[in-house]
Amino acid sequence: MKLFDTLKKALLRPKGRRAVVAVPYIWLLVFFLVPFAIVLKISFAEQEIAIPPFTPLTTVDEDLGRLNIAVSYQNYADIFQNFWTTLGQMLNPFSGSNGDNIYLLTYWSSIKTALTTTVICLLIGYPTAYAISRAHPSIRNGLLLAIMLPFWTSFLLRVYAWMGLLGHNGIVNNFLLKYGIISEPLDLFYNAFSLNLVMVYAYLPFMILPLYTQLVKLDGRLLEAASDLGAGPIKSFFTITLPLSKTGIIAGSMLVFVPAVGEFVIPELVGGSENLMIGKVLWQAFFDQNNWPLASAVAVVMVALLVVPIALFQHYENREIEEGGK
Repeated sequence: MKLFDTLKKALLRPKGRRAVVAVPYIWLLVFFLVPFAIVLKISFAEQEIAIPPFTPLTTVDEDLGRLNIAVSYQNYADIFQNFWTTLGQMLNPFSGSNGDNIYLLTYWSSIKTALTTTVICLLIGYPTAYAISRAHPSIRNGLLLAIMLPFWTSFLLRVYAWMGLLGHNGIVNNFLLKYGIISEPLDLFYNAFSLNLVMVYAYLPFMILPLYTQLVKLDGRLLEAASDLGAGPIKSFFTITLPLSKTGIIAGSMLVFVPAVGEFVIPELVGGSENLMIGKVLWQAFFDQNNWPLASAVAVVMVALLVVPIALFQHYENREIEEGGK
């Protein structure tokens, strides 16, 4: 107990507070900014048959005694080649073509899949989280445990289980054929349906848990007061419950959207060749083509795309804190 009191006093001191605040910044520096700086550096190099397989950005000319800097923008030029032409064809429903910029197409496919996954997870996760938050305290922990139970099994094993369920000769088709519901196997696998289904299954807990932590704090007396004032359940939901759970909605959406954009395992195993996502492009550039500079440039652009929603979320959080402090 004495040790705890000593530690508490140390943390309350100015230096102790600074040390505690510094921990997440050090974590961010070591595990994000430093690796990102390395990737950014490689993205301005050129592919080379060597170890490592890219040219150095700086070389020393011993004869002249000067430092030479060789920065290449070709990787980014390749990514944005025919950008506007491809974008126009993608947005034009009568063009009959999506263009030939594979990077833009895969970025769009990744964002579209991630958005679809996020919206479906929100539609399923919100009522689930609300039901758990309003359940009796004696069974609430059990329901939360059921949500987290899939995490006790290997992620790869769970994806393989879906392959056995949705395959041409999988459990679902065999069941439907056995009882005469269908006359021939359904095309449930290696398409957009299987991709979205497994993506929602994998990321749904990341939506439910933030929503639950927000909804469980909701004061039930507010709903009772609204009912006494004549508000129905629908009006009470849109005027009280939904606004008070916005933080949970945004946090859950970020936890689903950000990792879903760069997902590699699920599209590779259940998505099929028509559902190419940026994670597959990165894998091919790094390992199949051994083109580290191009893969690094693709990764940098992807991070830049993800920074936008994260920055919007941070802006919203700061505004909420400022309004709450007034």
